[in-house]
Amino acid sequence: MMAALRGVIRNGVFAGLILAGAMTAPAGATGMMATGGFTSQPIGHYEFCKANPVECSIRMRDQGPEHMTKTLWKTVSDVNAAVNRAVKPMNDIDIYGAEEVWTYPSTGVGDCEDYVLEKRRALKRAGLSLTNLLITVVRKPNGEGHAVLTVRTDRGDFVLDNLNDSVKLWSATNYRYLKRQASNHTGRWVSLREGNNPVVGAVSE
Repeated sequence: MMAALRGVIRNGVFAGLILAGAMTAPAGATGMMATGGFTSQPIGHYEFCKANPVECSIRMRDQGPEHMTKTLWKTVSDVNAAVNRAVKPMNDIDIYGAEEVWTYPSTGVGDCEDYVLEKRRALKRAGLSLTNLLITVVRKPNGEGHAVLTVRTDRGDFVLDNLNDSVKLWSATNYRYLKRQASNHTGRWVSLREGNNPVVGAVSE
């Protein structure tokens, strides 16, 4: 499945998804998410880290967001659309008989967190820094918890979502942003928009 995904990206099938508006997206208060202090880690990520300790123990020096270029925008857009097409949506109960199972969608099925993990891995392979590829927990308008991938750039923080092939500035979505991975440690999380409450199970530090 992932070999086919790489072929899709290489052949540029999704080149038409490039949005001209993103190249002029504003930086600053609307472009960048405001982060708070360290907060609790989602249970699903905690269990993922127990199974993949190397992935969650990376300490990084945050050297700032990615510089947005047409090439970067195409790469991010292609990966978002390609993973969305390569993975069939299915909830954890139906796949594993349990909730909050975060893993790579190696069998071609997965829920929102699994899409995020695969996109994060693909963009890391494409040369983006993990400091700018951050798993993010949000609340949908209906109150349901959801996960997306945030890509930090000097044009703002962009969201890769399994529910939408279009990459959007975070402030252009209708989500309530709650927490995301820290930019300097792959196993730690920081709050977003002070006062929001988590909507997925979490463990205390």
